Amino acid sequence: MDLLLRAEEFEKRKMSHMSTSDRVKASREAKELVLSINKIYKATKNPKLMDIMKRITVKKRKIEKRIKGMPLI
Repeated sequence: MDLLLRAEEFEKRKMSHMSTSDRVKASREAKELVLSINKIYKATKNPKLMDIMKRITVKKRKIEKRIKGMPLI
């Protein structure tokens, strides 16, 4: 499965010292990976796929938090 290899590579990728455009690209890639894995998960109900989606989503949220910046209070 090429998709699972891409997901594993995305998880291992370092996210420090990224420009804003790199963060946006990574966020979009994460979204695309989760949606693709979700299509397979709907058919197979494999719990390993759900775990992969959860880990990618956590990383995606961290990236998006950095894109949006700190809220001004």
